[in-house]
Amino acid sequence: MSSVISYIIALIIFVAVDIVWLTWIGGPLYRQILGDILAPSVRIGPALAFYLIYPLGLVLFAVQPGLANGQVLQAAMLGALYGFFTYVTYDLTNFATLRGWTLGVTLLDIAWGCVLGALTAAITVAVQSWMSGPSA
Repeated sequence: MSSVISYIIALIIFVAVDIVWLTWIGGPLYRQILGDILAPSVRIGPALAFYLIYPLGLVLFAVQPGLANGQVLQAAMLGALYGFFTYVTYDLTNFATLRGWTLGVTLLDIAWGCVLGALTAAITVAVQSWMSGPSA
């Protein structure tokens, strides 16, 4: 049951923080740089799949170890690493294969993946620890 709660918390945090990023900061930059290689509108199915699957990985690889050791910092570090490896795979593949994908977008997006993974994992562990109350 604890893993389900972790997933729900991580899902809410991940989606909320990423939507803020995409709406006010990253999205406008991506549109300016990538222009016409972007789809005219978001494809809901793949976006929904991403937002449902990604937090599951964060829970498995960052949140659960952080909770097991009672360490928010450990969760943040593992979340940053998870974000790094997942976003670097996506971004380097795009940089290697898409004509308009720039080094700047690659580096910015990888950095964002690290920040997003760290924030989501750390906040999830902090919230879940707070909800559990003080340990004996």
